[in-house]
Amino acid sequence: MADERALDEVVRFTSELIRIDTTNRGGGDCRERPAAEYAAERLAGAGLEPTLLERTPGRTNVVARVEGTDPSAPALLLHGHLDVVPAQADEWSVHPFSGEIRDGVVWGRGAVDMKNMDAMILAVVRAWAREGVRPRRDVVVAFTADEEDSAEDGSGFLADRHAHLFEGCTEGVSESGAYTFHDGAGRQIYPIAAGERGTGWLRLTARGRAGHGSKVNRENAVTRLAAAVTRIGGHEWPLRLTPTVRAALTELAAVYGVEADLDDVDGLLRKLGPAAKLVEATVRNSANPTMLEAGYKVNVIPGEAVAFVDGRYLPDGEDEFRATLDRLTGPGVDWEFHHREAALQAPVDSPTFALMRAVVEEFAPEGHVVPFCMSGGTDAKQFSRLGITGYGFTPLRLPEGYDYQAMFHGVDERVPVEALHFGVRVLDRFLRTA
Repeated sequence: MADERALDEVVRFTSELIRIDTTNRGGGDCRERPAAEYAAERLAGAGLEPTLLERTPGRTNVVARVEGTDPSAPALLLHGHLDVVPAQADEWSVHPFSGEIRDGVVWGRGAVDMKNMDAMILAVVRAWAREGVRPRRDVVVAFTADEEDSAEDGSGFLADRHAHLFEGCTEGVSESGAYTFHDGAGRQIYPIAAGERGTGWLRLTARGRAGHGSKVNRENAVTRLAAAVTRIGGHEWPLRLTPTVRAALTELAAVYGVEADLDDVDGLLRKLGPAAKLVEATVRNSANPTMLEAGYKVNVIPGEAVAFVDGRYLPDGEDEFRATLDRLTGPGVDWEFHHREAALQAPVDSPTFALMRAVVEEFAPEGHVVPFCMSGGTDAKQFSRLGITGYGFTPLRLPEGYDYQAMFHGVDERVPVEALHFGVRVLDRFLRTA
């Protein structure tokens, strides 16, 4: 069991990491090195030998290995990213990089996404060093750069250029799972991620005939682009149930005592009430237009217009996604992947998932543990290139009224101290016996 010092350290480390501004504005505008050095120093204090790695100066990653007691057991990857998305200070109740601890809550950008997990990892391995504890499996700890953009300077770089550091790793654990979801009717659900939709960020380019804004123009690039964006935004994607989502729907139906009618998924989702939010974004592919770029003067019809679309596709759903975009874009509009990563799926009947379930149930016996698929993506996508199966497991016991999903990239991001304590205890128990 994690000691009292570990409980104190996880709170302090979360606060101190938040104070290190690692804002990732995209396009290479970020510097994770100070946070990487912070993490490396604390790993070294636990008797480990962290390696700092950069593809680009200042975009630093940290990797260290905790040797297990069973050399024949496959290794486990435990990873968290160091960068955070931007925050506008004037929109917040506290400064987003203050790491303020107020009324039992740690405030700041990264409190949930995901410097809390980084702090848990540091607190757990340091507690092991004090107690002389070794896990059964080798545990490879990785703190990555650039997760909030392309991951090219982070997990992508590590997977492509430093695969040897992850030798023996067959499974990985990281963000977005094992947190309390309150359904408003007294039920507490703990979803554990066993899959991710693929990432298909798209660039649409419409071309036409440039000309004067007062003249008739049947080859207007803006018009073509607007029509394509409207078709994409209004498209109704068909249902596609993956094994993970099927398991999620079946287990949620059992929690609510309703029939798991997978022939009427929309009807089943309605019966699940607020808990449907855990599943509804992952029963289909999706494509949401997000950015538009065109023209330079109101009376000039440009010859080109550009849009960006956030596309997501299910495992085995990429072919359908591509074919649908070919049809929806239409004549005069081309599309290409601006950024693309694979969809992932992890078995929910594995010993590792069973252990995660058992540990959460031990520390939160009132909770209902269910599998789910993430609608977005994590560094697990890049590490999957190494044959590593990824799970989302950042345990947090949260009070009713705390909207966990709203904290991601949201204003007033924060995490309760008690949630961090719960996370350290659960993560410690899981890793000791995994």
